[in-house]
Amino acid sequence: MGNGKKRIAIFACKNIKGISCVGGCLKCFKGISERAGEYERWKDYDLEVAGMDDCGGCPGVLMPKVALMKDMARLYDRDFEAIHLGTCIVKAVQTAKCPIDLETIKGKLEAKFNAEVVLGTHPY
Repeated sequence: MGNGKKRIAIFACKNIKGISCVGGCLKCFKGISERAGEYERWKDYDLEVAGMDDCGGCPGVLMPKVALMKDMARLYDRDFEAIHLGTCIVKAVQTAKCPIDLETIKGKLEAKFNAEVVLGTHPY
């Protein structure tokens, strides 16, 4: 693909992922392969998922989970440049009283980890 390689990390809603994303987040992997939804931004890249985890559950421990993944990614030479907060997290905020303030956490993650943060993943 055109612009080289891009490594991403994906974080899903712990409460929803086992309900609507059964099978190891098949919707995310389908979206990646089709470059659908928020993955479309990577259509010109050889895209690699460096890691995938959940938010830690309500009220959420997303910041320390990302920090741990970042440390482990560096240890195993799999550092990532972008973080996707799953469509499931976005939906949980919109419909299920998830306490995460998406814009605030996006800003904090970008500042702390020097990575692009994308709100959403697939369109399914």
